[in-house]
Amino acid sequence: MAETVHVLNVFVGPDDGGGNPVGVFLGAAGWSQSRRQAIAADLGFSETVFVDDLVRGELHIHTPVTELPLAGHPLVGTSWLLTKHGVWLDLLRPPAGEVPAWSANGRTWISARPEWAPEFDMRELPSPTDVDNHPGAGPDQHLHVWSWQDEATGRVRVRVFPTALGIAEDEATGSAALRLGQLLERSLTIRQGADSEILVQPSGDGTVAVGGRVALVDTRPYSLSGRW
Repeated sequence: MAETVHVLNVFVGPDDGGGNPVGVFLGAAGWSQSRRQAIAADLGFSETVFVDDLVRGELHIHTPVTELPLAGHPLVGTSWLLTKHGVWLDLLRPPAGEVPAWSANGRTWISARPEWAPEFDMRELPSPTDVDNHPGAGPDQHLHVWSWQDEATGRVRVRVFPTALGIAEDEATGSAALRLGQLLERSLTIRQGADSEILVQPSGDGTVAVGGRVALVDTRPYSLSGRW
């Protein structure tokens, strides 16, 4: 039976470039972990979201090789999509816990505890050029390289190579932005990948908010028929 997958671009840049694709299934109640994982691997996005309960915002997030308790761009994208479908939720509930979500000034935001996010090998490099020229990571790494573009205004250049999660390079990584906001303890504007933009706002209670623009790429039938 064909299901419907919504494909979104999350953390779209100021010139409508960049953005990290995510697949979202809104009607995934009762789907097994093995089925969700097979679909995520087949789609090949850095993450795919499976919403179990539209009323409570309960959901699961999978990379092509594993399930994550929390990830930034999938939650931002899912919050945006639910709103477009007339479902207004103040909280999303991935396995990690309750995650506040809201929209403001054309951006969609989530707020979470950075320690819920995957850990990264975070390396500050001397310049944005060094970030741009970084060769990437070997297998089984979770590498985050960054440099100040303009420290006075909080602008940062970032690349993320989560090869341990089956992703050679991530175009925009909300969970890494949570960790960087915790590390630097200040508001940031992150330029990641080709042209993605992530806004970061730490709070005084140990949580960090990340936000950005979202665009719908496609809504299409999807089936694992013949492969499941």
